[in-house]
Amino acid sequence: MLWAAAGVAALGFLITLEIAGHHYGQPGPITSLLSGLIFAPKPGPLYGGMALMMVVLTWRQRFIAAGVAIGIDVVFVLVRWAVDARMSDGHFFGNGALWVMVGCAVIAVTRRTGAERVLLLKGVGLGLLLAVARKSGDTWLFITSKTRPAVLDQYVATADHALGNPSWLVGRMVRATGPIGSHVLHLVYAQLAVAAVIVALYQLRNVAVERRFPRHHLVRTFLVIGLLGPAIYMIFPVVGPVFAYGPGASGTGGVHWAVANLWPDTPPPINTPHPMSYDEITPRNCMPSLHTAWATAIFVHTRSAPRILRFAGTFWLIATLTATLGFGYHYGVDLVAGVVFALTIETAVRSLDRGWDRPGIQLVICGATVFAALLVSYRCLPMEMARHPWVFGPLLILAMTSVVYGYVRTTKLWEPTAAPTPQPEPRLEPV
Repeated sequence: MLWAAAGVAALGFLITLEIAGHHYGQPGPITSLLSGLIFAPKPGPLYGGMALMMVVLTWRQRFIAAGVAIGIDVVFVLVRWAVDARMSDGHFFGNGALWVMVGCAVIAVTRRTGAERVLLLKGVGLGLLLAVARKSGDTWLFITSKTRPAVLDQYVATADHALGNPSWLVGRMVRATGPIGSHVLHLVYAQLAVAAVIVALYQLRNVAVERRFPRHHLVRTFLVIGLLGPAIYMIFPVVGPVFAYGPGASGTGGVHWAVANLWPDTPPPINTPHPMSYDEITPRNCMPSLHTAWATAIFVHTRSAPRILRFAGTFWLIATLTATLGFGYHYGVDLVAGVVFALTIETAVRSLDRGWDRPGIQLVICGATVFAALLVSYRCLPMEMARHPWVFGPLLILAMTSVVYGYVRTTKLWEPTAAPTPQPEPRLEPV
């Protein structure tokens, strides 16, 4: 009943996004996904979803599925080349992965029974969820730009003085590294989903052998973060320093709408903030920083992995934080909120799976309270935070650290403790 209710809620959410997208002249997530059966889609989410789906297959079936997907893509590319079809955004393959996932769903319904059917359908659902989540995120971001004409960047930029305007500082540092550092950070920032798929594949590596999914894995937390995060964008719309105080990273006319062209050379002045109008193109996707939240989730889920994955998770978190600030996509206070947001959701998802206990409930309440307090302080106390940075800066870090400490302490309580091996009693020899 719980999974049925979740499925109905997810379907209702997708239908709502579909209707809202069409209302604003944009295809919704369902339409965008179905169009990938014929038109050239973005290949990354589809091939990443197919890779997740293949965790339920044997190695022979995986090679067959990959070969069929590549073959279908070759046919589509040749047909498009023959008819001189225009590629969307430079993408020319990806249909094969979607056709393979649909084909596996048909096979599960028509050729499998019992537990095998359920397992294969779960694998297909996991793969399609990744693709649908990406499409839903794109629709969410489009809706934020259309429904939130005023943004709150001046409030966040003023509050960010409490942390010393880290986006301005890191922005100058990244610029000083030249094109090499910038290209590396761009690669890390853009390929966050690839890192998540790699970690998820490691966690799901034994599904084909054990014929069941683990109780908790990264994909679940990733999807919940992506589902709830854009809802906060609607409450607290922010475009980011490179748009509100700079030329704009995508060349969409940010100078015309910006307060001034200050980023990253000149920190914004401390003035009484007020909502400011912005264009209907730039997403309001800064508060909280979901890239930070996702990178935090990757870091958390690699702590029990082999050393190379632990190093990769640490590198991805540090590089993502550097990129979000250094490219002017986020303010420092966005990152603080993103960490709290991620750990609160991770705790809630794990508690939902293992059963709610007192430590889990307390940590979720604490994280939600801290997150709400951060948003309220950014909106209602930005001037006080800017004027007293030596008070509010440490308070922000302390609030975030309290949630981090609570998460570490709670998860240690959840770890199974090894029972001590009973020692045989010494035998007494007769005298």
